[in-house]
Amino acid sequence: MVRPGGLVVLTDRRSAAGPLVGVVEAAVRGGAGWVILRERDLPYASRRALADELRAVVPPGRLIVAGPDPLGGDAVHLAESDPLPSVPVTLVGRSRHAETVGNADASAVRNAGAGPHTSYVTLSPIYLTESKPGYGPALGPDGAAALAGDSHWLALAGIDSEARAAECARAGAAGIAVMGGLMRALDPEWTASVLAEAFEAAVSVR
Repeated sequence: MVRPGGLVVLTDRRSAAGPLVGVVEAAVRGGAGWVILRERDLPYASRRALADELRAVVPPGRLIVAGPDPLGGDAVHLAESDPLPSVPVTLVGRSRHAETVGNADASAVRNAGAGPHTSYVTLSPIYLTESKPGYGPALGPDGAAALAGDSHWLALAGIDSEARAAECARAGAAGIAVMGGLMRALDPEWTASVLAEAFEAAVSVR
């Protein structure tokens, strides 16, 4: 099974510095290998059309849809309360957040990422983030790694610099999931290249 890693883009059309598809396309050119389509408030037809547009600019099979409906694809990323998809998919991710993992033991988090229906987990917030003021407490890369155990995990939230991308790689993250730092970037291609290269450089020596 191919699971997400490296630089993963999360979409947010409201904060994007330009048309969403164009921002995502630029980030992919810069080195983003996976994209998670959020925008769960859109009407179904609009969201399905957006998924089709994004699939045209994202590497084949690398668009993951947030929520249990894959919108014609075969990869979903679920919130903690989302049910499993009612149609067959090959990739299922699950979100885990500080306010919930803080009340759970490490084995529960590891099981969330290693169960038969879960391919990977995102752990957040790794750092405090402008996108969600007051969202926390921050887990930090090492705290997230301790909770994740052997799970395939992505670091999410506040990863807006080369240093932070490298810290996540050194802690054992399979990838970094970035939303605001790429959506708001005036040059998303350059920003993606900086973050992706910093992460991969740290992975190569860990």
